[in-house]
Amino acid sequence: MGFTLPGRNARGRAVRLDGVLEQVLSAHDYPAPITHLLSEALVLGALMGGLLKGEQSQMTMQAQTNGGTVSLLVCDYRGGALRGYCDFDAERLAGLGANPSLAALFGEGYLAITFETEGRQRYQGIVPLEGNSLAEACQVYFSQSEQIPTLIRVASRAGAGGRSAAGLLVQHLADGEEGRERLHVRMDHPDWEHVAVMAGSISHDELLDPSLSLEAIAWRLFHEEDEVRVQSGAALSRGCRCSAEHYATIIARFPPEEQQAMRNEKGIVVVDCAFCSRLFELAV
Repeated sequence: MGFTLPGRNARGRAVRLDGVLEQVLSAHDYPAPITHLLSEALVLGALMGGLLKGEQSQMTMQAQTNGGTVSLLVCDYRGGALRGYCDFDAERLAGLGANPSLAALFGEGYLAITFETEGRQRYQGIVPLEGNSLAEACQVYFSQSEQIPTLIRVASRAGAGGRSAAGLLVQHLADGEEGRERLHVRMDHPDWEHVAVMAGSISHDELLDPSLSLEAIAWRLFHEEDEVRVQSGAALSRGCRCSAEHYATIIARFPPEEQQAMRNEKGIVVVDCAFCSRLFELAV
């Protein structure tokens, strides 16, 4: 769900994942710390991807490090379709305990966020993977790479009915009027300070409470504003786009000698999709 606060020059996104989250996580037998990490990444993917216009616009978030316990975390969003994957060292992870910190999981890593619009315009920002959570690292991305004051809150937990996760993203909008300072370079603007305090008061329990609708969350936080405009967001789904035809098209771009090197003893190219854990046998 999207919402705007016209009187405060702010916009927001709220999302809650349940069934979609379980579908993505079920592709691999992830241990609890990785399940928690990937759940947070998928919420962030939905929040940031929901900022884009156009069904074919795409947001990709990739966290990577050299020699870290987690070597790669990637998720993307396009038109409501979410997918994600995490690669990690299981033996090293077991030695980190039940609730390892972001620094323990990644060491010195970086976070790359790429937005590709429907018109194929592509822009990317890369920031150090620092802070106590992926959400904090994403806040740094918006403040450093796009100079947009941003607050993000993410909650995730496992229960009897499976894992659920939810999040809230609020941003200050730029003032484009000529001859005036653009609002988005002022991190201390009073309108933004007020919005950030209100949005920051949201609790994990509120975000995850199934009896509290996303509209009710926005109203609970900002009911004192003159106007809160709410817009329905895209329906979310598990969005792995793998298919035999897709991989055959990609492999066909390689030189014949490289295609030959890909074949097994039966002359078949076997492609393993990390996102959905499926094998595709291609007779190319």
